[in-house]
Amino acid sequence: MTILVGYLPTPEGEAAVDAGLREGRLRGERVIIVNSPRRGAPVDEHKIDDAAGSELLRRAREAGVDAELRQPLHDDDLPETFEQLVRESDGTLIVIGLRHRSLVGKFILGSEAQRILMEASVPVLTVKAPAVRAEL
Repeated sequence: MTILVGYLPTPEGEAAVDAGLREGRLRGERVIIVNSPRRGAPVDEHKIDDAAGSELLRRAREAGVDAELRQPLHDDDLPETFEQLVRESDGTLIVIGLRHRSLVGKFILGSEAQRILMEASVPVLTVKAPAVRAEL
């Protein structure tokens, strides 16, 4: 049994890792942190390096969770990448972070998160980054 956590180095990605590690500990399940760069992209600012990957795994150890990091390349079908990982790892839950977008932004740009929500064969937990309060 495995929990898959979608991770990008963003506040939403951090929130997803935090939630995924909490769920892993509560359920006694292994966690796979998925950082999936786009295949063929000359530069992908969302791909994490070895140091960042090591830090994520350190956080998992501190939380008492068995975890691994995977960086599968994907084309234009990130939901299928997650679905393949669900099948390979006996996945029970997908955790992803969401960012706020306007209705027009969702309509024009589409949403990988929305497709994961609609197409996943396992439950999907969505989390938001903590709100940043402006100082007065």
